[in-house]
Amino acid sequence: MIVIDAGTTRSKIIEDSNSNLMSGYENYYERTENNLKYYIMPSSKLKEINFKFDKGTGHMSLNMLKNSSEYENEVIALIQGFRKKVQDTDAIILDMGSRDSKWAKFKDGQFKDLDWNSSCSSSTGATIEMLLNFYNIKSEELKYYPEKYVITCGIFGLEKIMDDAAKGLDTKIAVSKFIHGIAYNAWNFAKKPEKIYLSGGFCKNKCFVESLGKYAEVIPIGRFVLAEGLI
Repeated sequence: MIVIDAGTTRSKIIEDSNSNLMSGYENYYERTENNLKYYIMPSSKLKEINFKFDKGTGHMSLNMLKNSSEYENEVIALIQGFRKKVQDTDAIILDMGSRDSKWAKFKDGQFKDLDWNSSCSSSTGATIEMLLNFYNIKSEELKYYPEKYVITCGIFGLEKIMDDAAKGLDTKIAVSKFIHGIAYNAWNFAKKPEKIYLSGGFCKNKCFVESLGKYAEVIPIGRFVLAEGLI
């Protein structure tokens, strides 16, 4: 079996260790775990793949499946993957992606509530990637900064960064303030929980995790939660 969570910027692929379909894509190999091989690749590379997947989620996977009926809704995949990884009966899983964010809440082991934001860049990751590229900053260079921008819109947030940079503020500090603002938005979006299980690319962003950690206990659980929900 081989499954894919095809995100806007990064795609997560899990392949059975006995399968060799991903042979030739070793550059994107991340690890082997529980007899499964894990890969992360730029979604722009998906057009190079000339085989079909058994199951998929993410809007870019729709035309890459052996059978279209094996496409799974992203929230359902998130919930299924989370329940496989975490035994906490009262919990919130927050998935922060490049173009959307979503969360699901559990109470007494049962699903209770969810929300999905796919329309506002003030709480997603694509803006961060563009900023890092524009200012030639690596995410590991950013540190938690106690001040934050109040971000009601990603575009207005960019204006604040550029205004402060023009006034002489270190761009790393400006971007860190922006990320702090996104973390605060994410906590509010998830209805201000005391503890958050975090999935998605933001798990790797130390500045975001530390900023979110000022409002709730944060437990990162990786980028493959949705893909694991397909297995």
